[in-house]
Amino acid sequence: MAHRAGVSRTTVSFVLSGRRDVTIGAATRERVIEAARELGYHAHGPARQLAGGRSMTLGLVLRQSAAQVAADALLAETIHGLAGAARAGGFRVLIEPLPPDDGSYAELVRSQRVDGLVVSGPRADDDELAAFAAEDFPIVLQGSRPDLDVPSVDVDNRAAALRAVAHLVSLGHRRIACITNAPLAYTAAAERLDGYRDALEAAGLDYEPELVTEGAFDAASGHAAVLDLLDRASFSAVFVASDVVALGAIRAIRRSGRSIPGDIAVVGFDDVALAEHFDPPLTTVRVPARGLGQAAGRVLLDRISGQSVPSRTLLATELIVRESTGTESRERVSAPGGAT
Repeated sequence: MAHRAGVSRTTVSFVLSGRRDVTIGAATRERVIEAARELGYHAHGPARQLAGGRSMTLGLVLRQSAAQVAADALLAETIHGLAGAARAGGFRVLIEPLPPDDGSYAELVRSQRVDGLVVSGPRADDDELAAFAAEDFPIVLQGSRPDLDVPSVDVDNRAAALRAVAHLVSLGHRRIACITNAPLAYTAAAERLDGYRDALEAAGLDYEPELVTEGAFDAASGHAAVLDLLDRASFSAVFVASDVVALGAIRAIRRSGRSIPGDIAVVGFDDVALAEHFDPPLTTVRVPARGLGQAAGRVLLDRISGQSVPSRTLLATELIVRESTGTESRERVSAPGGAT
């Protein structure tokens, strides 16, 4: 097995016994686990846990309500990526959905049921997160909290939103509305709004608060947001910072008697699986959901094993241009990938 994995017998022993107190990189662990799988070797689970004093479990905390989790069209891909990284390191994943205004993940940590946490969709007002970060418990954010010294895996939401809105500007739109993906306590929502404002400023356009309203993860919030915007302002395009929210927005635009993109052009964010099947197909920012989950898992495994990890890992996004803005092509977003 050691020969097949290209490592020493000692390294194989450490990986298969679950020794997390020894510094072994995630890629090396993955090679050993894969070699063991190919050779039909299965380590005794309880023995591995006892050997390393670990639960061999990663926690995924979702700061969303049950309805919001159900509406998250990228969640399955994210979990797939995280679970793959966890399995490669000999771990499993425990998922803990917690509404932002109710529930605590303190018991999950104190009970030692998990060796580390991926916190998805961090909020600026999550004091519990700040407390565990101060205790140096292994945490990785899928999102960002610049005020905390916690590793982050994310896309550059601000740069991607800027590029999406700049696309609308390039088509001649000057009154562009914005519907956020979530309340602005969620850092990703605030960053996407900042990108919208950056694009307006770069184009010499004024930021008009009456053209901005909040979504709340689901299609119903997008429907209500568009009706609200149409009641108080005129606009020829709208940037909706979530495809699921955009689905409701599109329905409301149509019900108002307006056409897309003839009367109002629409740009989304995420590129969910159904985005190309919307009517019309949706121009949107493609987010590498599976890659985000996988990267978060790998960083967390390294953190648990005591290795140094990058403070921020950014994955690249793409702007996928379809008929909802009147054109169809693919453009690369000028958003970075890699660690910082």
